[in-house]
Amino acid sequence: MLVHLKTQSDLEDAVHTLVKQDKRLRPVFELTGMPSLRQREPGFAGLAHIICGQQLSTASASAIWGRISAAFDPFDHDAIRKARTDRLGRLGLSAAKIKTLKLLAREIAEERLNLDVLSNEDADAAHNTLTSHHGIGPWTADVYLLFCLGHGDAWPAGDIAVQEAVKIGLGLKTRPTAKQMAPLAEPWRPLRGAAAHLWWAYYRVLKKREGVAVGQ
Repeated sequence: MLVHLKTQSDLEDAVHTLVKQDKRLRPVFELTGMPSLRQREPGFAGLAHIICGQQLSTASASAIWGRISAAFDPFDHDAIRKARTDRLGRLGLSAAKIKTLKLLAREIAEERLNLDVLSNEDADAAHNTLTSHHGIGPWTADVYLLFCLGHGDAWPAGDIAVQEAVKIGLGLKTRPTAKQMAPLAEPWRPLRGAAAHLWWAYYRVLKKREGVAVGQ
């Protein structure tokens, strides 16, 4: 069963189902309340936005994306495919990110990659499709699937905040690795994306609570 998280109501239905099915999530939900649905723009623009922000502070990422999105109207794969490399560099993109964006733009233009159909594929298959392309790592793929496409089963196993929340919420001795996160999330299929929203909300609660050391 494929679930999409397109509206806040979709997320609420999914979270209630998860909490009913897995009693370990009940105390987590009692602390967090209902999380808010996080959404980004879909398509090439959404993926490019995520790539531009990789390994940068929020402020730096926002500034660079602001310059890039303002420089191209419309902002689409053809615009980036045809753009001069030096122009993209002056806008703040690293050589590695320019290479990634140009390769993706070419793949889309030549119809070897269709970002829109990924929302209707199995989450793991869609993840593998994205990560097979140069410059798209697991975290980028999962964030795109979850926030841009609303894929209800996308699971950001490499996200440190989710890892730390799962560690504390499930009473684990150590923070699970991305590899260890996969079996931990099996009980939440096909709603792992909704579970991720819940764990992010839990992490934010933990950071605000006195006497709880998060990330140590």
